[in-house]
Amino acid sequence: MNEMEMQKLQEKAGVLIEALPYIQQFNRRIIVVKYGGSAMKSDELRENVIKDVTLLKLVGFKPIIVHGGGKEISDWAQKVGLEQKFVNGLRVTDEDTMEIAEMVLNKVNKNLVRYVETLGVRAVGISGKDGGLLKVKKRLSDGQDIGFVGEITDVDPKVLFDLLEKDFLPVVAPVGLDDDYQTYNINADDAACAIAKAVKAEKLAFLTDIEGLYRDINDKSTFISRLTADDAEKLLNDGYIGGGMIPKLGNCIDAIRGGVNNVHILDGRIMHCLLLEIFTNKGIGTAMVRDEDKL
Repeated sequence: MNEMEMQKLQEKAGVLIEALPYIQQFNRRIIVVKYGGSAMKSDELRENVIKDVTLLKLVGFKPIIVHGGGKEISDWAQKVGLEQKFVNGLRVTDEDTMEIAEMVLNKVNKNLVRYVETLGVRAVGISGKDGGLLKVKKRLSDGQDIGFVGEITDVDPKVLFDLLEKDFLPVVAPVGLDDDYQTYNINADDAACAIAKAVKAEKLAFLTDIEGLYRDINDKSTFISRLTADDAEKLLNDGYIGGGMIPKLGNCIDAIRGGVNNVHILDGRIMHCLLLEIFTNKGIGTAMVRDEDKL
């Protein structure tokens, strides 16, 4: 073995040693992964995300995947000639659109289960309708009725705890029922946040299409690697955060205030972003923590 080969092996060993304390610290802890964005569109990225999650499970974590399906829902709606409308970023969901959304989410769900199973980990795909997991009411957008879009009112995590106890990896589609058992589509970020709070997750990870948070999006030197919920609230109030990041950051704050210890905003376009964030000292995204001591 030459010197270069030995150096490569030592670097691999160094990575494992760096990961060891995190594996010990988070053994048997629950991590909720909200899977969406560009990481769902590329086969290569999708496979690597699932590899990351299954590795987390194999080293002792208890992962739960919550996924969206927005782009594919839009594609299928276009195929059948349904016009798509959005109000404040929320899809206006009439009865026909709801039927397509549930069909697409079920297809995405079972494909993710298949990916997990090919890696030797047992997975079960469910939606928020199963076991009364997600109870909702009609969600309005600035007082406007946008159809079958649900706002989560209650989470019963028993079905998730049962699956985790039996060593399954749950994969959850964001669909729920109201008190009259009507089906509603749910924003996947909202579903992931509500589930993370209900199961008292150690970590909630959002896979997005941005690197993380910036004080000034046009100045890469203002990247924020760690902050508290109070810090994040100040950023919102001071107008540093805009667009689609406003509700996402609100979910992060809500999760922390609801008992989740750490929330991570990661760029899902980066290969193995989950592993790089969780098992390295610096990480690659933005981490929101509960206590100042963790900064």
